[in-house]
Amino acid sequence: MSRKIFLLLIPFLLFYSFQVQADEKEEQSWQDEMIYFIMVDRFNNGDTSNDYEVNPNDPYAYHGGDFKGIIDQLEYIDDMGFTAIWLTPIVKNEEKGYHGYWTEDFYDVEEHFGTIEEFKTLVDEAHKRDIKVILDLVVNHTGYNHPWLVETDKQDWFHERKDITNWENQEDVENGQLLGLPDLAHENPDVEKYLLDMAKWWITETDIDGYRLDTVKHVPKSFWEKFSKEVKSVKEDFFLIGEVWHNDPRYVAAYGETGIDAFVDYPLYEKLVDTFKEPDKRLDWLHKIWLRNQAFYENPYLLGTFLDNHDNIRFTREIIQERQNPETRLKLALTYLYGAPGIPIVYYGTEIALDGGNDPDNRRMMSFRADKVIIDYISKLAEIRKQYPSLQKGDFEILFEEKGMAVFKRTYKDETTILAINNSSSTMTANIQSDKIGEGKELRALLNDELIRTTQESYNISMDRETSNIFEVHEKTGLNWKFIAAIIGVWIVFGLFIVFVKRRAKRQK
Repeated sequence: MSRKIFLLLIPFLLFYSFQVQADEKEEQSWQDEMIYFIMVDRFNNGDTSNDYEVNPNDPYAYHGGDFKGIIDQLEYIDDMGFTAIWLTPIVKNEEKGYHGYWTEDFYDVEEHFGTIEEFKTLVDEAHKRDIKVILDLVVNHTGYNHPWLVETDKQDWFHERKDITNWENQEDVENGQLLGLPDLAHENPDVEKYLLDMAKWWITETDIDGYRLDTVKHVPKSFWEKFSKEVKSVKEDFFLIGEVWHNDPRYVAAYGETGIDAFVDYPLYEKLVDTFKEPDKRLDWLHKIWLRNQAFYENPYLLGTFLDNHDNIRFTREIIQERQNPETRLKLALTYLYGAPGIPIVYYGTEIALDGGNDPDNRRMMSFRADKVIIDYISKLAEIRKQYPSLQKGDFEILFEEKGMAVFKRTYKDETTILAINNSSSTMTANIQSDKIGEGKELRALLNDELIRTTQESYNISMDRETSNIFEVHEKTGLNWKFIAAIIGVWIVFGLFIVFVKRRAKRQK
């Protein structure tokens, strides 16, 4: 680099050094994450050498997805802004256990997915991109034909073979067989020790960052208390997010007393789907649910919010059944997911509006040749969520709701953002009094170039039908004297530097 070019760059280098010092980034926590949920067998076939009895035409068979396939698509996941991936179970499963929930060996890796060394590579490659890895773990049951079932010294490792007949009876829920799967007896000290040792082994062996705990309500709370303490002693900030499939948030929240950090928010899920699958549904209940979650959960910001998963009909199918446009409805729902409290969890394929009915139709093979409109939209939402802490940690206040048009305010420290959703089938305008947002401010849209200023004593937020946006509350645009002063100061320093250099050159001559 020549001296002249270097001298010209000095003021800009000085200015940007000031900016870096000013923008101190807060420490990342789990409530700041955005999770991409992958069913390993149905995501991407990266290694055909492990395709044993693979049949893509049979929805109950293996389709070829593996660790190599996920590694090959980590850049795709990273580009969408996801900071964590949740994988379905990877342990060795029985025939046609493509989903991972029919365990044959708790310590071995399913051969269709690859080797344990390949999984370690997957974790390492994810960590290089600052992507955390959450592994699905099943400790409630084994596969239908687990070797322990015929071992004479393991007969007391299982509960009596009987189905769950009374779902309101907790003892029945914990001791009965779920879908006929052999139910483990956690009260047996040998079973307890085996499962705890196994869970700790996977952490130390592969350096994963968290567990998604399957079928939590079917396992006694006394086991989860020991489990939480044991696994968290292995790795600092190890994350436990549980699946308690129940509509009563009080029932779900009660498991937080066991040490499980978070839960997928099933009580919210069904309401989200019902509201966003078609227009003209009111949105004021969203704030009521937030108030309810604050009352019941120790940290409601850690709840995993989702629109679909591997156990339910695809959100796209719900939309199609209502004869609506999947792209339009998905954008609305995703804006809420990323703009409201909670950890957004996106099931693979949602970003391409993948269709699917009941299990196993909701587990179709992923396609990487689909339209990128929703992919780009998710990427933009993730970028906004990362940039504004108020969308991760801020409070959640409702400012307006009428016929499906709602405006929410999120505030964290000195930052305020506005989440606006028009879920109606007509253009709507929300008139918000200035004192609710702040006088002398303006709203800068983050999903487009819209700018809203106060009109007398209010803000008028007008939105087309079935659209949404996130706004940054900012000081009114005008001459930025602080910025101008900083630039002038930099150029004065630069001028003095030039004078010094010239004088020194003359002395040397």
